[in-house]
Amino acid sequence: MPTFAETLGAQLRRDPGRPLVTFYDHATDERVELSVTTYANWVAKASGLLVDVADLERGMSLRIDLPPHWLSTVFLGAAWTVGLRVTTSDEPDAVVCGPDGLDTWSPRASALPVLACSLRPLGVRFAEPLPPGVLDVGVEIWSQPDGFTAWDPPTGDDLATDTLTQDGLHDLTAAVGSALTDGGRLLSVADPASPPGTATLTEPLRRGGSLVLVRNPDPDRLDDVFDAERATARA
Repeated sequence: MPTFAETLGAQLRRDPGRPLVTFYDHATDERVELSVTTYANWVAKASGLLVDVADLERGMSLRIDLPPHWLSTVFLGAAWTVGLRVTTSDEPDAVVCGPDGLDTWSPRASALPVLACSLRPLGVRFAEPLPPGVLDVGVEIWSQPDGFTAWDPPTGDDLATDTLTQDGLHDLTAAVGSALTDGGRLLSVADPASPPGTATLTEPLRRGGSLVLVRNPDPDRLDDVFDAERATARA
């Protein structure tokens, strides 16, 4: 089976302009939509950041300590493009965190790369200075190119998570009984970077569909989002 990078490349050739990730935050009323092309550009930039700035290599591990967010989908794609294992371990080779993770991870910035995301709209930098040694993704990522080719590309046998290979990602489904079909749009409130939520990204990508991801969901608004985004399934 193809690796994540190969699957994304196939979707770029097939329909580069269609939405792939649509993100809502009901606490801030933010909405972000990434087409396949835009998502691939962000993945390329994040891949370059992981390799050229964080000095990570195929086979190493990355902790993505982010809430459900469009940037969590970007760093998942980047990790798998580089050939990293996305881990839940407290002893990763590097970590990507949000503001809530700074107290946990910044004291370790002298021992491992800590990349912090402000989670502000458009992925911009933090408004306040970060602790010493912590890298601001909103600053560092913009110098990376929109294209990335791994010098040591992963294969289907490389671990994508603590338990799944890249081949194994293709066997995931977003939810038991999920009605997602080819080209469908999946509405989810799950964290794509957590093991239960991983398939909410990989299944729509594999099926030529898209993910509608909601952070801080307001139950009274989810039906409206489902209808407005023409979603076809929930997870």
